[in-house]
Amino acid sequence: MTNLTLQEYQFHDMKLTWLRGADKLTDAGTLFGPVPKVVWSRYYPTNEDNMMAELTDPILIQYKEKNYLIDTSFDTAKLSEKQRRNLGILSESRVEESLELLGLTTSQIDVVLMTHMHHDHSGGLTYRDVSGDLVSKYPKAKIIVNDVEWYEMRNPNNRTKGTYLRENWEPIEKQVTTFSEYINVIPEIQMIRTSGHSNGHSIILLKQGKDTMIHMGDLMLTHVHRNSLWIPAVDDYPMKSILAKEKWLRQAFENDYKFFFYHDQFLAVAQFDKEGKEFVDYVPRSRPPIIPFTDRQDRKPIFLG
Repeated sequence: MTNLTLQEYQFHDMKLTWLRGADKLTDAGTLFGPVPKVVWSRYYPTNEDNMMAELTDPILIQYKEKNYLIDTSFDTAKLSEKQRRNLGILSESRVEESLELLGLTTSQIDVVLMTHMHHDHSGGLTYRDVSGDLVSKYPKAKIIVNDVEWYEMRNPNNRTKGTYLRENWEPIEKQVTTFSEYINVIPEIQMIRTSGHSNGHSIILLKQGKDTMIHMGDLMLTHVHRNSLWIPAVDDYPMKSILAKEKWLRQAFENDYKFFFYHDQFLAVAQFDKEGKEFVDYVPRSRPPIIPFTDRQDRKPIFLG
């Protein structure tokens, strides 16, 4: 195992670890939707082809001798060359290696919490075994997903059929537990349906005493996307995204929640003031960004250089 270090964050009695998923490039215009490039380019960097770097790092939560995993990245080994090209894959998923570094195997994951079932979140639920059969990567885990999302995963429409893939759900369907509007996975971990990015998209709240961490999933791709109107062109229900972001961002800012991220290449954790404008606390990603800031990003956080 080489060149693999993992980022950890202690939230009271919970330990969060970002496993190493696949890195990818996505058209920046897609991820900022209706926001003009002249505006968003002051906040977030791209390469010369206007591509933005995205991480897809599953987040392991270890709490009371249980292992909970938020989303699963891709299983890059089962991607075709065409898929790799279209998805902008830059690196292989190393989730299994990450777990091994922690002294764990995929069979020791107790619960998988799926914010939604798009390919870059659900692809790592399955893999091809030595005989070439598709099987569950987390065979002993309960997999929790919103009931609307689970239905749409299995019944994609013309817009979603490129991201809701049969190979990502068929091998795991007997492990799936669904919920409607919300579920208390345990008293300290809650999943809540928001819709928006996808119809069954959900956010995740972690609670310890009076403190809360919030994972907004793809409603808030990066720290820059905390403006409720900055929504990606890939959101299936954009007005629902805006309404959900307005609600949850307001609640998070007013109650001093800490945000944690799956895709952001610069920040693992961030907390903002009551207006959501200034940083109160932050934890930068421990590994160097794939596409660093340049002088053009004159609105970037000062502490990120």
